[in-house]
Amino acid sequence: MDYLGLSQERLEKAGGYWTAREISQQPAIWPVIGRLIAADAAACRDFLGPLMRRDDLRIVLTGAGTSAFVGECVASALARRTGVRVDAVATTDLVGSPESWLPRKVPTLLVSFARSGNSPESAAALNLAEQCVRECHHLIFTCNAEGALYRLGKNTRNTRIVLLPEETNDRGFAMTSSFSGMLLAAAMTFDLIVCDAETVAGLARSAGDALAGTRPLIEGLAREGFERIVYLGSNALKGLAREAALKTLELSDGQVVAISDTPLGFRHGPKTIINDRSLIVVLLGNDPYTRRYDVDLLNELRADGVAKRVLALTAQPMQEPKHADNIALSGAGAASDLALCLPYAVFAQTLAFMQSLSLGLRPDVPNARGTVNRVVQGVSIYPLGSAR
Repeated sequence: MDYLGLSQERLEKAGGYWTAREISQQPAIWPVIGRLIAADAAACRDFLGPLMRRDDLRIVLTGAGTSAFVGECVASALARRTGVRVDAVATTDLVGSPESWLPRKVPTLLVSFARSGNSPESAAALNLAEQCVRECHHLIFTCNAEGALYRLGKNTRNTRIVLLPEETNDRGFAMTSSFSGMLLAAAMTFDLIVCDAETVAGLARSAGDALAGTRPLIEGLAREGFERIVYLGSNALKGLAREAALKTLELSDGQVVAISDTPLGFRHGPKTIINDRSLIVVLLGNDPYTRRYDVDLLNELRADGVAKRVLALTAQPMQEPKHADNIALSGAGAASDLALCLPYAVFAQTLAFMQSLSLGLRPDVPNARGTVNRVVQGVSIYPLGSAR
């Protein structure tokens, strides 16, 4: 079977079969996740309902690396919807300084995201929350029923686990299906994306457009040999910009420098990274107010003429002036910025994959030295208070 326009034989020879398959399968997996969440809706309402009615509740969205960026994508929409305090705090921050992030007297819902659940910080963050917070509840999104976090959650009080389909437990080095799967599951669980077949099908069609309609463009970009890539996004798309930059770093084994920022924040120093070997991707949202700021910077970057290419990824038709690097994805013109993270992620993943191949790397295991691993290694977890 072909994935991303490449035969299985060629992908296996190039060491990219699993990553290509896991990027390509996402539009087909999202409806499965939608049905899973719909079937579990009553039980989740019973768990979350009493918590969401509390004015004193704090929600902490956590994970490591890509899993942390799921929380960053969800945070702003969740805060707007619930009216309670919502913080996206990586497990790597929670574990390193738990008492800075987990106040004892604040009732907390810890929402954990983990592909495998075997990163040492995943279980440690849950255990530390139990130690530090007087009243702690847990909602876990994971892709691995055999993972340490899943097993721990099964034996922890006040805990609800959402187990995603096995296909989302990516076998490639980089998280792809797991990222979009956990994001969609969380968005539907908290009613941030409508949990119905039509909505999910529309997002899947838009992602299919990103896979098929933009592939010639992406293949051309991969051949241009960019040394630096910048992803810019606002609101939920800020989290996606961070994830897209990480995909570039991971799959290029650090050979392509990648950073992220918000369009408004980029002018405040980070803009100095741009040179004539740079690609900038502006992730335009659908929020009409925020979009004006995004478009202002897009036009400024093109007028500067410093970057080699400045792409605009958009779900709505662009106003004048028209530009060859305005990339419009169909079917998501009315989607929330959080929902746009799904098809936009597919675009960024595909670009990172094609760049990896163009660099002669093996995308399923791009770090041949073994200094970076699919499941992080080398982390020691210390008992709280042991240094005192």
